[in-house]
Amino acid sequence: MISKKMTQALNQQLNNELYSAYLYLSMSSFTNHIGLKGAANWFMVQYQEEMAHAMKFYDYLNSQGEHAQLTAIAAPPVEFGTLLSMFEQTLKHEQFITKCINDLMELAVKEKDHATRIFLQWFVTEQIEEEGNDNDIITRLKLVGDSPQGLLMVDAEMAARVFTPPAATAA
Repeated sequence: MISKKMTQALNQQLNNELYSAYLYLSMSSFTNHIGLKGAANWFMVQYQEEMAHAMKFYDYLNSQGEHAQLTAIAAPPVEFGTLLSMFEQTLKHEQFITKCINDLMELAVKEKDHATRIFLQWFVTEQIEEEGNDNDIITRLKLVGDSPQGLLMVDAEMAARVFTPPAATAA
């Protein structure tokens, strides 16, 4: 059984993950619209990952006898500028999510909620990967600079990304 405070915090993160999915779906549409089909694919895969993350929170709350509560999701931006700017925004957003996960972990430790701490460890590891991926793409985009050929090469690499669902959605 988890505390009311932990339940509220996990529900907030569930909704943060849904916003993340919404944001990346918008980014996928934008990059598709400007002709960067590989980036559109990359952001669509990111959308799918964020939906899977949201479902992990949903399933965990339900497995603990709690009620997953959905709130209104703010509209994401619809235009994003350059691909480099988009990935800088993506990194900033993922850093926010990392902070949220770290805050949840601290709450779990404070409340001696070992089950939730174990559940959250997967997300701690996932955020390391998320930020690393964003940093790698930012580095490549900075290397190609204003080169249209370089941009198309990075875009082509992004087209190869595929969604791999997490092994399990519940803790």
